[in-house]
Parts: sequence; structure tokens; C-alpha cells
Amino acid sequence: MMKRAFIIVLDSCGIGALPDAHLWGDEGSNTLGAIRNHENFNCPNLVNMGLFNVETVGGGVAHPTGSFARLGELSKGKDTTIGHWEIAGIVSPTPLPTYPNGFPKEVIEEFERRTGRKAICNLPYSGTEVIKDYGKEHIETGALIVYTSADSVFQIAAHEDYVPVPELYRYCEIARDLLQGEHGVGRVIARPFNGEYPYTRTANRHDYSLLPVGTTMLDLLMEKGLATISVGKIYDIFAGKSVSESNRTTSNHHGMEVTLDIQKRDFEGLCFVNLVDFDMKYGHRNDVAGYAAAMTDFDNQLGEFMANMREDDLLIITADHGCDPSTPSTDHSREYVPMLVYGNGVKGGVDLGTRDSFADVSATILDFFGVDKKDTNGHSFLGEVAK
Repeated sequence: MMKRAFIIVLDSCGIGALPDAHLWGDEGSNTLGAIRNHENFNCPNLVNMGLFNVETVGGGVAHPTGSFARLGELSKGKDTTIGHWEIAGIVSPTPLPTYPNGFPKEVIEEFERRTGRKAICNLPYSGTEVIKDYGKEHIETGALIVYTSADSVFQIAAHEDYVPVPELYRYCEIARDLLQGEHGVGRVIARPFNGEYPYTRTANRHDYSLLPVGTTMLDLLMEKGLATISVGKIYDIFAGKSVSESNRTTSNHHGMEVTLDIQKRDFEGLCFVNLVDFDMKYGHRNDVAGYAAAMTDFDNQLGEFMANMREDDLLIITADHGCDPSTPSTDHSREYVPMLVYGNGVKGGVDLGTRDSFADVSATILDFFGVDKKDTNGHSFLGEVAK
């Protein structure tokens, strides 16, 4: 029987502030707490698997079908790149650079020189607001909208009718090549938009990440000839390194449709899924109702996934950071994340407590496939949950 593991990352679904959250201004953040009581939230599969049984969440079921834990983050950050790298076994002791006052003059001038276009804005900004405020000037002048956020990102927005998507991607590649070392941001992000004012962001977003700074579980699985299939922006987050197959997605729902299709196939290895809408469409936009509804939609598809799992399949559901939609902030929040473990070979109801690192996911996946973890971080919990 072929062994298959699936990791599904509910992007930004944190479950309460980490002890050092005050250093990021995130005291009191609790993404799941903000949405769980909304009328749009109806997630029986997640709840029965043990989501509410996780330490400090509250309201758990008597007999969870899965095992569960609360994961802390050892890395110093609260962004997508750092979070996913830790899930894959890398702990980052220093945060990636951020630019609360915009990028230095020398960075912008070199970017303008290499692209042959002026840059406008150069401030931290909401992605939907920045195109409202700078879209007209961009269209009239051809200047690129460059902005950042509380995360380590260099984002370039452009209207698809005036800067074709392949051209925008080329500008992002230029920025990625430029932003190394001292200014090595976690991601350069293409943010295309279209239509008339106030404009609409399109699904042609593309992330250009730094290469991972250490060995990941993907490297070790690929070395052993196992599949490393990505769904959503996983490929981008790891800069394509040790990803055997990439599947782009246009939404959470589409991401799960792709995952359900992959589930029907024969392969041995890992399918690593990121569902970004929770973060991008609802967390950053402070849309509690939308976030709750998106969780319900995922839960419906999760029910189908669970019904189709094979004898030896392992499922881990977790998150990479928080993004509390009920706080004034529109940025990520530094939170614990939930972890649910499910499969025919997994005991139900095992409380794995609070664990130090997201990297325990990596260690467990490698243990599941009998692969030496080498210099990756984390501690396997497989022995605690395996039947």
C-alpha cells in the first residue's frame, strides 16, 4: 500500500496570542475566537476532529475523531514564509526585514533603474486601498505601485490592461534579484488588478520567495524519491525548491477541488496544501462574516476528503500564523495555531498539548515515511497518535 500524507494549511487561522505577541502589538488576538460564534460558522467536521478540544480553545466534543495540539512558533516572525518554513522544519531565529516607513531611497532608485519605470507610493498599505489611492496615477503615468505591509514583503501592483501580467512578473523577478542580503524580504509579490475605479485585484497574484535558508522536509522526501506535490502558493513559498509537482489555485474552494482530485490518484509522498483566502480575502480585510463562511465551505469539502481517505493516509490540518479579523489591525497576528491529526491509523482523542514548534509537523511527516530528519527541527508525535 502506498503511504500518502496531506498537510492542509488554513492560512492565518490562529487560536490565540503567543506569550511574546506584545512585541508585535498583537496582545489579545485570537482569529478562531473572532469567528467561531458567528452565524456563518458551521464546521462539524473540524469540531468533531478536535478543533475545540485544543488547549485554551474551549467547547470541545466528548470523543474527538482525531488527535490535536496547540503549536507555538519558535521562529521570530508572523508571516507566511517564516510560518511555512517552520512547518517544513526550519526555525528562523531572526525576523525577516520589514519597512514600516517604506523602502530606502537606494533600493527604490535601483529598482527604477533596472525596470525603466518609476515607483509610486512606497509605504505600508492595504492592498485594496492602495489601488484605489494610486491606481489612477499608475494608469496615467505608467509608474508601478510599490508598497509593503507589516510583513516582510515588497509588493508591486499594476493594472493588467496597462502592464500585462508577464511583464509584471518580470518586474517582480528583477525585484527578487535586487532584494537579497540586508534587504532580503521574505516575498516579492505581484498584485495585478483590473477594471474601473475602485478596481479589482485578480487571481494572477504570484509570490517570489527567498530560497529556504536550511534543509526542509521537502528536500529530504525528494531525496528519497517520494512525491512532494504542492497546491496553492506552497511552490512560491519554497521558491520551487524540492517541489515535484505544482498546482496553482484561484480560491480556497478551487484549492480543495484540486486536492480532492489529487486524492484520487496513486502516489507515495506528501501533498502540501495552502488555502490562502482565509488570510488574503477575509483576515486582512477584517471580514469576520466572510472568514466564518469560508471556514464552513472548507469544512463541507473536508467531509468529502475524509470520506475518501485510504487505509494508510495521514491528514494534518494546521495554520501558519494568525490574522484576527476583529481587531483594528489589518495585518497578521502572532498567535498559536491549531493542529489536527486524522486517519485510519491515528487514534482519536489524543491531546498532544501545547508543543514548542510548528516544526513538529515536519518531524512527524518524516517519521511517517521512515526518513531521517537530519538537521531539520521538531519532534515527532507519531508514536503518540499511531494505532
